[in-house]
This record gives sequence, structure tokens and C-alpha cells, in this order.
Amino acid sequence: MRSVLPILALALALAAPVRADEAVTYLVVRNSPLAGFRHHDGRLVWDEMHAGDVLKLVREPDNPFDAGAVRLEWNGRTIGYVPRIENSDLAQRLDAGTPLEARITGLEKRRNGRCVISYDILVPLAAASSAQVQGK
Repeated sequence: MRSVLPILALALALAAPVRADEAVTYLVVRNSPLAGFRHHDGRLVWDEMHAGDVLKLVREPDNPFDAGAVRLEWNGRTIGYVPRIENSDLAQRLDAGTPLEARITGLEKRRNGRCVISYDILVPLAAASSAQVQGK
């Protein structure tokens, strides 16, 4: 399935140009639950995390389980990964130096004890537009 990011980026760039004195506009490229949370430090820092917190995206090209792995960190602690089914486009963008940001959008503790973190991955609209122009 082809990524819709280039089409959305172009549509948003044409519909809402950003002036230099305006706040940066972002395009949400992913919103999904975190993979592998239970295998990392997330449970140790669960009570400290909040919606809106910034997450660091770290590319792991040498990951033995997934060559497209993108790790998510909160305050230097690994809390999980972008799901494998969703990471190839993000891995390519990170490898190309595209600036990406991630933020927690939800923290849910289910009745069965499972903790679920949802997050957005954002691309500054100017970066999304230039990636479209470059054919990425």
C-alpha cells in the first residue's frame, strides 16, 4: 500500500501556506499504539508520562529483528517501537534526515493490566512539502 503522505502534504501545503511569522504547522503521519511496550522501560516510568510529552524517534538499522526498526524513547528510556507494519516509510524518512517529531496522545491502563500508549508522529509541513517535491 502506497503512503498517502505525499498527497496529504501537497494538499495541505496548497491549502494553508505558512508565513515565516506564523507557528509551524505539522502533518500527522502516524497515530497508533506502541509496539513492544511490555519488553522495555515503559512500565517503570508509566506514572511519570503524560499526553503531550515528546518522544524521541531513534532509527535502528542494525536491529536483528527488523531492519526498518524505529525505537521510541521517553526521557532517554526506551518504551517501545513503531509497529513493523508501519515503520518502513518512517525509517526511510529518518535515514534521509527528514525532521520528525513524536508526542504521546494517550495513555490507557486496561482492566487486564495492559498499558497502551498512543502517539502521533509529526512532520513539519515544510519538510513534508519538500519531500513531495523531491519525489520521496
